[in-house]
Amino acid sequence: MTDAPLTKADLIEALSRGAKPRDQWRIGAEHEKFGFDKSTLGRPAYEGPNGIQAMLDGLTRFGWAEVREGGHVIALERATPDGPTSSISLEPGGQFELSGAPLKDVHEICDETGRHLMEVKQVADQLNLGFLGVGFDPMWTRADVPVMPKGRYDIMRAYMPKRGNLGLDMMLRTCTIQSNLDFSSEADMVRKFRTSLALQPVVTALFANSPFTEGAPNGFLSARANVWTDTDPDRTGMLGFVFADGFGFERYVDYALDVPMYFAKRDGKYVDLSGRSFRRFMEGGLDDLPGDRATKKDWADHLTTLFPEVRLKAYLEMRGADGGPWSRICALQALWIGVLYDDAALTAAWDLCKDWDIDDHERLRRDVTRLGLKAQVAGRSVRDVAVDMVTIAKQGLKGRARFSGGMVDERGYLSELEDIADSGMTPAERLLDLYHGDWDRDLSRLYRDFAY
Repeated sequence: MTDAPLTKADLIEALSRGAKPRDQWRIGAEHEKFGFDKSTLGRPAYEGPNGIQAMLDGLTRFGWAEVREGGHVIALERATPDGPTSSISLEPGGQFELSGAPLKDVHEICDETGRHLMEVKQVADQLNLGFLGVGFDPMWTRADVPVMPKGRYDIMRAYMPKRGNLGLDMMLRTCTIQSNLDFSSEADMVRKFRTSLALQPVVTALFANSPFTEGAPNGFLSARANVWTDTDPDRTGMLGFVFADGFGFERYVDYALDVPMYFAKRDGKYVDLSGRSFRRFMEGGLDDLPGDRATKKDWADHLTTLFPEVRLKAYLEMRGADGGPWSRICALQALWIGVLYDDAALTAAWDLCKDWDIDDHERLRRDVTRLGLKAQVAGRSVRDVAVDMVTIAKQGLKGRARFSGGMVDERGYLSELEDIADSGMTPAERLLDLYHGDWDRDLSRLYRDFAY
């Protein structure tokens, strides 16, 4: 007996079932980082005595289990004592990503992140490797970056240049920090989606940390964010429909259905379906897979190939921050929890941006890549909006009153962002000052001074 054909109602239900009561809301942190050989600063290949595979093998001593594809270890998984699973995965250029377990507060997130970075450092030190948290590879060309042996990446690498000029840079030369958050209902999802999407460029400015390309300043404060402006217009951007009347799960499903596919996975292998219609796949109308219909797993995979500034799955993903140090991995979680998990804070945050129109959103998304906190929106500087946003988050965290063992609440994780917002100086501008000053334009100092 075959499963019934997938319907649009099934796709809507897959999103709506993410709704949870407030006492079950969790936070999932993700962060990517660049590996480098300490002797050459080059990006490590997958194979070899000090390659990415050796890193993955070494981490198994800490209880991580291997995930294989085509005979290669391409990820690791580990269950927490309470049950939720975290994973380590590889981005196309070997960027090391921790996808953390869904946890209760920032204290747990920061502990999890610190434990991961400690484990990575122990193994990396033995392999003469280091890891660096920035938004864009500061030294190496696309051609210099080894590609990881994952089938989906071969398909994406072939398709990306057909849709934009910087898609391969996105795959090979960017790193981000992400925060994944829950919602209680469709209405709650809409409020959180609209507010977080509008304010995502403000976060891009606060976390801007990628001013170098191929060994020199690149004219951007967030080269990572600029990459997303020329990757693939079908699947990126500010999603103006999110701010329109009637937005909800169904409207997001309609958007996702209209985004061309990358692939489907059959018998453990990726089938190239780049440019094909998921709607036709649901109908069994793809010549590449004659008579084969899309499954719920295909839909879940397809949703991971959408790259807007905020992405909806069974939770909301905040996608606007450059990679950075441990402190800012924790800070991003605190910022979004403070804004989105407290009703008064969410209302106050929406008041900051509710009058911005779609032109404001798109202009701001582009302007912050070069101007950071000096960009303007609706007559205000982004710095002023950022100061207000951090203040609102701080009040939201105060209301949560989640204390660590040392009886410190979550507000302390915002101190670095307060400093950035108050000063109006992004992390990227501080790196540029070092580059032109103490470093005497020697970019190897970035790896020495800022590695984890």
